[in-house]
This record gives sequence, C-alpha cells and structure tokens, in this order.
Amino acid sequence: MDGKGFGYTVQKIRPAAAGKYGTMKSNKSFLQGAAILIGFLLPGAKATAQEGRVIQLAKLEIDSAKLETYKANLTEGIETALRLEPGVIMLYAVAEKNRPTHITILEIYADSAAYRAHLHTAHFLKYKSATVAMVRRLELVPATPLIQDMMVKSWQHFK
Repeated sequence: MDGKGFGYTVQKIRPAAAGKYGTMKSNKSFLQGAAILIGFLLPGAKATAQEGRVIQLAKLEIDSAKLETYKANLTEGIETALRLEPGVIMLYAVAEKNRPTHITILEIYADSAAYRAHLHTAHFLKYKSATVAMVRRLELVPATPLIQDMMVKSWQHFK
C-alpha cells in the first residue's frame, strides 16, 4: 500500500537503490541489528527469498500528543492480525527508548499474497484510517535475515 488516501506518503526503500533516499549510514546499524533479530525470530524455518517470505521494517514517527491513542490502535490491529490471519507470521512493534514516538514494526508474512491480503483486511483498514492523523512519517524497509535456521523461544516460556 502506498499510503495514498491516508494523508501521507510511504517512502519505500529498495535494497538496490537505498542510497538514493538519503544517508544509509544512520540506518545501517539498525538494519543489521534488525536483520539479525529476524534471523533469531523465525521459528526454525529458512527465510530465504526462494521461500517467498515478505520481511520488512515499518519505521514510523508518531505525533507525540497522540502517542497513547496510536499505541492502543496498533495493539488492537496487531492482535487481530495475528489471531485471524494465518499468513501473518510476526508483527512485533518496538519504540526507541530515547524517542518513544519513533516506532519500528518487524513484519514477517508467509508470502506476498499474505502481505497483500493483510493490506485489505477490515482490521488493517480500520487501523490505517484511525491512525492517519497520528502518523507523521512512515518508511517501509525490505529486510533479509542474516542468520538462517535460528529459533526463538515462545513468549510463553517467559511468563
């Protein structure tokens, strides 16, 4: 989805042309760390391009006055997607400690069809329309895991 109709434009970073969109130096360490995290979080499956998984980072900046409302909408959207969509493997959102309005969501989908289907679900469209005035910036960054065959413990182990 390109963000048209939601009041902002999504900046998509293409791996081969990423340098055209500004400095990658500041994003390089983050992207490397995220790619390592992706490798750790994939549950025992090789996440190679041949398997067709869609992996991306959604990097958002949220209006500070609307942050709590945004987080409530995000939580509802993620919980619903994970519960109802078998093609959504992971949606994991984190906020920067020193800049809590800067949120990154690690998104992993079974394949491009699952990703496209997700973009048209009622709960995703509800999230988008509810948060359009809250999002100051959105950047979608395609990602590739650096470590294959890594596993993560279920969150249930930590409760």
